[in-house]
Amino acid sequence: MKIEWKKAVGLAAAVAMIVPMAACGANGGDSNAADGSKPSETQSANLTVWGPSEDSEWLKDMEEAFGKAHPEYKVTWKNSVVAEGDAAKTVKTDPTAAADVYMFANDQLGDLLDQNAIAPVNDVVAQQVKEQNSQTMVDSVTGTDGKIYGVPYTSNTYFMYYNKDKFSADDVKSLDTMLEKGKVAYPLSNSWYIPAFYLGAGMTMFGPKGTDAKAGIDFGPNADAVSEALVKLVANPNFTNDDGTLGLAGLKNGTLDAYFSGSWDAANVQKALGDKYGAATVPTFKAGDKDYQMKALAGSKAIGMNPNTKAPEVASAFAAFLGSTEAQKKHWEMRQIIPSDKTLTNLEGMSTSPYVQAQLDTIAKTSVAQPTISAMSAWWTPAETFGKALVSKQVNDGNVKQKTADFMASVKKDVANKQ
Repeated sequence: MKIEWKKAVGLAAAVAMIVPMAACGANGGDSNAADGSKPSETQSANLTVWGPSEDSEWLKDMEEAFGKAHPEYKVTWKNSVVAEGDAAKTVKTDPTAAADVYMFANDQLGDLLDQNAIAPVNDVVAQQVKEQNSQTMVDSVTGTDGKIYGVPYTSNTYFMYYNKDKFSADDVKSLDTMLEKGKVAYPLSNSWYIPAFYLGAGMTMFGPKGTDAKAGIDFGPNADAVSEALVKLVANPNFTNDDGTLGLAGLKNGTLDAYFSGSWDAANVQKALGDKYGAATVPTFKAGDKDYQMKALAGSKAIGMNPNTKAPEVASAFAAFLGSTEAQKKHWEMRQIIPSDKTLTNLEGMSTSPYVQAQLDTIAKTSVAQPTISAMSAWWTPAETFGKALVSKQVNDGNVKQKTADFMASVKKDVANKQ
């Protein structure tokens, strides 16, 4: 069901009284009535909004549109530049003085909750989030209490870029097939990328929704087989470990035919490959005698509301407004930010952009929501250490099972220390 602009913001405002705070604005205007009617007096509010510098014009346009859609609110806006990735760090300095509404990367949700710096959305906004987004996107902003914190507006994951002169659409479905026909780079020493293999073969991180700290990280029964497959991968002369620069550089100079990255590299890849530019979701890989589908970690960027805001009704309505269907459409038109809204798959320019379909396919079919709980921090260092040991061949055929056992024990110990 499509959430229309006016419908989304109207519903958000109508039930803002659900927010467990005073429902009046900064200057004490009346809140909406229970039947959804507008207040008899204009409600004044001061709202501070944080977003990245690249979104300054989009935010200004959305603030103007919000004012037209909500004549019952008289808002004085203050905008400050804070990138999505810096939201939690900036909030930490003083949550009570932070922005009323801010854009954030969902992997910061645990920190924001620990700081009491993000409020759960109300029931109607939660319904908006569920109707607009895939389950992965909903999970990306769901706390350990089962409540939704924030309104997603774009997904964040990685997929594969490739040279169409080297690989066919069928070739890129299998990593093993690709390695027979061309040169492939993958960031195996990067702890955000290496779990794709283990997750594909059955590993789980903190339960089915990624919110159960007690469930820990369970490598499942196939961990040894996956590690053995990765030892073979490193030994393959057609494989290159991407340190974050080699993949794109290799595509440009022709020494590589495929590498894994995200939407942030799309323009550079298109420039490097021209008509040969292709993109696809992560492929399958063989471990032992079985084929497994790689599963990329996925998250979102979302709009959050500060529970310390003095204008909860207006802030709630504006957060829902920024994540609405029409706002996401405008975001694509202005900056090519891929919408998380499931109804916005045929916007002009999207169907002709290979990376858009690759990202959408990854989110829908070949991803796992990245856990946001603080215990997830136990993964990054052991995984990076193991990945680097694989690449340097310190993990090899002679010791792979023991090294895998050591890796799992290290993760388990660090998880226990976080609980």
